[in-house]
Amino acid sequence: MATVALDGLSKRYPGAAQPAVDAVSLTIAHGEFFVLLGPSGCGKSTTLRMIAGLESISSGKLEIDGRRVNEVPAKDRDIAMVFQSYALYPHMTVFDNLAFGLRRRAVPRAEIDRRVGAVAETLGLAELLARKPHALSGGQRQRVALGRAIVRDPKVFLFDEPLSNLDAALRVGMRGELAKLHRRLEATMIYVTHDQVEAMTMGDRICIMNGGRVVQTGAPLEVYRAPADTFVAAFLGSPPTNLLPAQIAGSVLSLGEARVTLPRRAAAGEVVFGIRPEDIRLDGAAPHARAEVVAVEPLGAETILRLRLPGVATEVLVRAARTVPAKPGEQVPLAFDLEAAYLFEPASGRRLARDS
Repeated sequence: MATVALDGLSKRYPGAAQPAVDAVSLTIAHGEFFVLLGPSGCGKSTTLRMIAGLESISSGKLEIDGRRVNEVPAKDRDIAMVFQSYALYPHMTVFDNLAFGLRRRAVPRAEIDRRVGAVAETLGLAELLARKPHALSGGQRQRVALGRAIVRDPKVFLFDEPLSNLDAALRVGMRGELAKLHRRLEATMIYVTHDQVEAMTMGDRICIMNGGRVVQTGAPLEVYRAPADTFVAAFLGSPPTNLLPAQIAGSVLSLGEARVTLPRRAAAGEVVFGIRPEDIRLDGAAPHARAEVVAVEPLGAETILRLRLPGVATEVLVRAARTVPAKPGEQVPLAFDLEAAYLFEPASGRRLARDS
């Protein structure tokens, strides 16, 4: 186990107009489960590959446990990486796949047997050691890939979207297994994903990246409740945050034809009004606005409503109870939880500070 420190880490490919990773500075604490989260092409996997030693570093400094490793080969960094593809040797048994790395390092046979046996028990592979990968399910293959990393007992575990190839039910189960494994090993783990559910449920901290840069870092619920900008607000959450153009004069927010009195004054001018779908109620007692139902999306446990506010081009999403009786074409009353809402600066997208 170890700390991992990135100081202005950058990666620029020849001929590229912009760096793939642009001056990323992060510190991952000893024993932390740290998640790099973002859309495809944001630089998260490239960052992970630089930590692993699979990509060269264009500029900046990388330290593992206080030791600069910029020029240290991957094999000498004492890390283990689990890829999206299982990358198992098809002609080898599960035992041999688990033992392969240890044999390459000339670990004594008795120690190999001990380590492989312990990892197989931990991951539920003890009955499968004689099988070859073609005789395993997707979840079992993924556990073998995890086991091959664990058996080495590295300082740092790196995961590059390891659950992407599993079906939805297996992903849920493996998320739980990985979380339990982290608690058991108390290991430093860096996990790359584009799946916000994985990030929210597994990470001690998450780092949201966009365009090769760090946008926001923090505990999952902290980032969810206080997004730094419109990108984070829209990316983290499903359905995403409603981001609606609005104007402010004093304490009155004009949202299309609706007029909403804010709990505190704000600087006059144009803003983006952000509010999550769960923070809007269908409330006829004290409505802030009325909207037309465009679509009803029943999901079983809840229902998502798509609404049209008069004078607002963007549809409004509302997370409602599964028993909501709304139908397309109907008018429904809306009440906003204004204490949970955000105001963003339109040009930069940055969240505006609240006045006390």
